[in-house]
Amino acid sequence: MRRSRGLVCECLGAAACPDGAANGTCVTQPGGYCFVAVEEVLDDNGLVVVDRSAGCLPPDESGFMQCKSSQVPHQHPKVIECCFESDLCNRRLSPQLPELSPDVTETPGLRGGAGPSTALVAGALCVALLAACAAFVLLCRRRRRAGKRPPSPPAPHAADVSSGSGSGLPLLVQRTVAKQIQMVESIGKGRYGEVWLARWRGERVAVKVFFTTEEASWFRETEIYQTVLMRHENILGFIAADIKGTGSWTQMLLITDYHENGSLHDYLQTVVLDTNSLMTMAYSIVSGLAHLHMDIFGTKGKPAIAHRDIKSKNILVKRNGQCAIADFGLAVRYVAERNEVDIAPNTRVGTRRYMAPEVLDEKLDVSNFEAFKMADMYSLGLVLWEMCRRCWSGDKAQSVEPYALPYHELVPPDPSFEAMHGVVVAAGLRPPVPGRWLAAEPLSTLVTLMHECWHANPPVRLTALRVKKTLAKYNTETTVKLV
Repeated sequence: MRRSRGLVCECLGAAACPDGAANGTCVTQPGGYCFVAVEEVLDDNGLVVVDRSAGCLPPDESGFMQCKSSQVPHQHPKVIECCFESDLCNRRLSPQLPELSPDVTETPGLRGGAGPSTALVAGALCVALLAACAAFVLLCRRRRRAGKRPPSPPAPHAADVSSGSGSGLPLLVQRTVAKQIQMVESIGKGRYGEVWLARWRGERVAVKVFFTTEEASWFRETEIYQTVLMRHENILGFIAADIKGTGSWTQMLLITDYHENGSLHDYLQTVVLDTNSLMTMAYSIVSGLAHLHMDIFGTKGKPAIAHRDIKSKNILVKRNGQCAIADFGLAVRYVAERNEVDIAPNTRVGTRRYMAPEVLDEKLDVSNFEAFKMADMYSLGLVLWEMCRRCWSGDKAQSVEPYALPYHELVPPDPSFEAMHGVVVAAGLRPPVPGRWLAAEPLSTLVTLMHECWHANPPVRLTALRVKKTLAKYNTETTVKLV
């Protein structure tokens, strides 16, 4: 019989409490398992130690397979036990590693208490010398390999993480992906870390390498991507997340689909769109945002999610001309069962240029999830404005505005919080709309939508679903035409 609520389990270990639960406990999904695992690992000094971890496993196949993983051989001795009878049932579990045979564990010596023979002492010294040489060679090889890796800030320790069900690969596969990644070249760098083009099993993928100071962003983005029913054609495709490293360096990796056209911000600087291309891209962006904002009810439903950092640099252009939303390091979820907004502890803030008036005025109600969705819609209005500047209308020879960021003529390239507040809130200004936009369809429709999206009063703004329905009648083509 399936349980209607999750179990409370004891959690222990570096990544056993993914939700930051207090008091060393975690709560499974309905039908999940509590577990205790014991494994032999090597510490920073190369010594074999026994590591004990405990926590929660999902109710799906990945959780069941992990509970059965003790039945297959491991390179390093490991055993795991699971339970589901009652809360904190894993406190009574005491899995034991299999004992080695006596011929391995006993130290050879003379019977009757006599001292070791000269031959045995010499043999032991030879073995120790060979072990020392092997360790030295291995250390040199590791240092050579480490020199070829992309740079990463130092970290005090390496962590091991488990990820749940949802988009991307199964849990047991994700844990080995980092070892199979071959970095090719750096293709971007930002405040969170660096993006690399890489190869995995012969395919091109994008690898986001987070700075160790951005661990909260990596964890949150991983958590959002692994939300059940998260996958959508207009949301960046997630493959895996992993942490790898040694005692001297750590890399937090997020592996996703690779899109050679890059971000919308970069794309619009060199490409001029026709109206069909513009509407295809706009419709795909709002489709992805509508899927994020929507909650899906069911046995494995999807919570409503607000992005909180919508901007042209966080939107990627796919080969077919559609777009995909990326970067969920600041996202928040709405937990309908508890009527709560799940805000991850994160020191990062959104991009000031795209902040809604209520955010700049510090009046956003963080307990009201609808407020976060309406802030996303304000940012969407600015992105639509950026796209309209790069779309020709009427006669092809008519001039197209050069690419520019919103408010580029009013604030510096990296505006302060106070500068944006003065323009957006105090002066109530919005980006200017050229006359040619109003004289041609469908640009005039987008002008109407963006004005309603960036309205100063949040409840007046349109929802993503409403904008999607308005643009649906213009979405006749799915490929971009370049001018």
